[in-house]
Amino acid sequence: MLFRRREPESRWARFLTFLWPRRSFRRSYRYFLKRVIRLDAEPHAVAAGFAAGVIASFTPFVGFHFIMAFAIAFILAGNMAAAALGTAVGNPATFPFIWGATYELGRYLTEKSPGRLPQPMALESSLSPWNLFAIWEPVVKPMLIGSIPLGLVAGGISYGIVRAAVTSFQAHRRRRILAGRRAPDQAGETIVGKLAGPGKP
Repeated sequence: MLFRRREPESRWARFLTFLWPRRSFRRSYRYFLKRVIRLDAEPHAVAAGFAAGVIASFTPFVGFHFIMAFAIAFILAGNMAAAALGTAVGNPATFPFIWGATYELGRYLTEKSPGRLPQPMALESSLSPWNLFAIWEPVVKPMLIGSIPLGLVAGGISYGIVRAAVTSFQAHRRRRILAGRRAPDQAGETIVGKLAGPGKP
């Protein structure tokens, strides 16, 4: 193949590209939205699956977001592909804001003095399964408590937006399909009318 890669991509790299293509942010955002609304499922299933991914992405368990998203989607009768796409809400650009917000809210709800929160660049590695127990009480526990209300709010908002978008897209697609079916019939009637000649008054 002329433009084949020298080194083939790993399955994980291809999966990440499926979730977030290597394009400009605006094009990637539009492409991402199209992937979501074009899923072949009921609007509720797509919206519930996407909301499940959003909720999971707010939790501090970085290595388990997909598993949590699939579990929540199963409970909500959501689409699994939409759940995987929903986890993309949690990404390197949004994690610092999500983690900061969940930590501060959790600390406020538990009324505890602030612990030593790692720097944003080191926070993801600190939240790995091997380090969770070491920072559970001062960092992870407040983040987990804060992630529940924030995740539910973000999930509820995303559910409403995605369901409305999917419903609108599917209705538009049905109209186009119906119009496409009517076009040959109308063309056939026109041809028959021309061949039959003008009718009698």
